[in-house]
Amino acid sequence: MKRRTLLQTMTAALMSASMTDADAAAAAQTTPVKLGIDTYSLRAFKWNVSQMLDFADFHKLDAIQASLVDFESLEEPYLRGLNQKAERLGIQLEPGFGCICPLSKGYNAKRQGEPSQYLQRAIRTSKTLGAKSCRVFVGGAGDRAARASIAALMESSIQLLRGVKSQAVDAGVKLAIENHGDMQARQVRTIIEEAGKDFVASCLDTGNPVMVAEDPMVSLEVLAPYVVTTHIRDSVVFPHPRGAYAQWVELGDGTVDYKQLTARYRELCPSAPMQLEIITGRPPTVVPYLDTEFWKGLPDVPASELARYTALAAKGHPHLGVMIVADAGVEVPPAYRDAMKEQQRWDLERSIAYAKKTLGMGVRWQS
Repeated sequence: MKRRTLLQTMTAALMSASMTDADAAAAAQTTPVKLGIDTYSLRAFKWNVSQMLDFADFHKLDAIQASLVDFESLEEPYLRGLNQKAERLGIQLEPGFGCICPLSKGYNAKRQGEPSQYLQRAIRTSKTLGAKSCRVFVGGAGDRAARASIAALMESSIQLLRGVKSQAVDAGVKLAIENHGDMQARQVRTIIEEAGKDFVASCLDTGNPVMVAEDPMVSLEVLAPYVVTTHIRDSVVFPHPRGAYAQWVELGDGTVDYKQLTARYRELCPSAPMQLEIITGRPPTVVPYLDTEFWKGLPDVPASELARYTALAAKGHPHLGVMIVADAGVEVPPAYRDAMKEQQRWDLERSIAYAKKTLGMGVRWQS
């Protein structure tokens, strides 16, 4: 990329008019969007899906995406019981399965079995639950760190997905690929379109993009035609000598303009629930986008999109709110773990309140 081109596109991004609070508030009153949570937000509590439904009902939420580990069984009677409870409460329930690519570091063949059988299990589980989609992902940040061929992971996943098309179409279930820190949005869109957009879709994550030098607004705009579910998470992004720092924070406390993003969301994909996946307690991560090595696996990124990310970082600053940082993969005293557990609940409940009262998201609580 030529320096003049980068400067021009950065200037254009910085000068573009942003949506005013009044515009966002007006949009918030016109299109109802379901508000839910991804159960990973409360992972330390080790609640089962039934308990998660109770939590969602208490907060008058509209949906939950339940992690696979929260299901006590995948047997049909148990799943039908959960479906009945969710319908009785008026809560949309969908499952969140994991890595589907056998080339990824995140794929555990001993636990997951053969990849196509794993996907078929995800489809059957979703159908029994009455869910129209199921979240899966290709790889993760570990693959990028290991310099894995992202193109190879993409091609492997495309072929795998094509192999279960008939089962997914017959079940009426869409396999929603999450942008999981391995790819930018355009790469996920390629998988969806080449595998088959009639049964492959997007689980839009708005926290992971900042770790791959992508503005979450870009992710939304690129994937919007295919978004059926989400992971909504805020981040602070601020300058670092090698590029930027990025850190996940509670909703409304980050660099991302969520009033603008949710207004755009209502316009582009209002039928997809906004599932809050709040992850706090982790230290800032360096996003070294000024290093040549960083771009391996991220080819042909438009200068205009990089400019939007650099503009996001330029206006940001370190997180100045209250946060215990102890979720860094190191052993900590039991008191730290107890504090982290309570922080998960506190940050999620604060994020729910922000999504309702400031962004106007959710249906049940307003009825």
